[in-house]
Amino acid sequence: MSVRKFLLPVSSSASAAAALHAGLMLARMWNAHLQVLHIRADSREIVPIAGEGLSGAMIEEMMSATERESGTRELSLHELFHAATAEQMVSVGDAVPGRSEPSASFITMTGREDQLVAHQARLSDLTIVPHPLAGADVAAADALHAVIFDSGRPVLLAPVEQPESIGKRIAIAWNGTAFAASALASAMPFVRQAEAVCILHSPEYFRPGPSAAEVAEYISHHGVSAELREFYPRNRVVGAGLLAGAAEFGADMMAMGAYSTTSRLRQLILGGVTRHVLEHATLPVLMNR
Repeated sequence: MSVRKFLLPVSSSASAAAALHAGLMLARMWNAHLQVLHIRADSREIVPIAGEGLSGAMIEEMMSATERESGTRELSLHELFHAATAEQMVSVGDAVPGRSEPSASFITMTGREDQLVAHQARLSDLTIVPHPLAGADVAAADALHAVIFDSGRPVLLAPVEQPESIGKRIAIAWNGTAFAASALASAMPFVRQAEAVCILHSPEYFRPGPSAAEVAEYISHHGVSAELREFYPRNRVVGAGLLAGAAEFGADMMAMGAYSTTSRLRQLILGGVTRHVLEHATLPVLMNR
């Protein structure tokens, strides 16, 4: 089992730089294809948002301004993409079946960010999402939520800063749930190639399900030895303790289940541990539901 196609939705150069660096690192690691996706806003959608009271000329100007801004943003992302692929010596072009070298492509689509990202992610092995805090990117948060809740596929939250390595030392956050099991399954291709693996567990984090020791036994069937590490909440915050445990292990990647305490109406409300990790993680985090 290997990883052959990565998806990376990007919306601004400020938030995309570190994620693009991570995506190209992974493409090189797996000799895989990285598809960079930019979603342009549909200028026609601003008409209902603008509401009544605006003249046709004013609405037309708003639509033109949106198009100009979108074009400028797309050009900037194109330049970043070509500079990064040249720096990491990854060939640009569509994926070629059977070719054992990394490649990358840049595509642009127009429409709703969350919908299009979810659709494209469904046919990707892993979607890499820029950290929402990088450049205060709201679109990155929308993409993250879309992949977690609407794609059925795993997502890798990129760090704010460019990582030096990914997947050499992997921490698995285990709490016994089906969400954690899904994340573990998605991380297994990385686990089999890692130099060291640890399973982070805590009574405050655990839910009814298989124990951390049973996870280690399962992983051993794949020829990997994983150590067990119990972590403790920091200032009564489980998520802080989880990240501290990963840092103490020297992890450069963590896998965990994304847990939601409520359903989504207009806004996603994630469980406390998941939310804390999303807001404070400095390492790449693979999540799944």
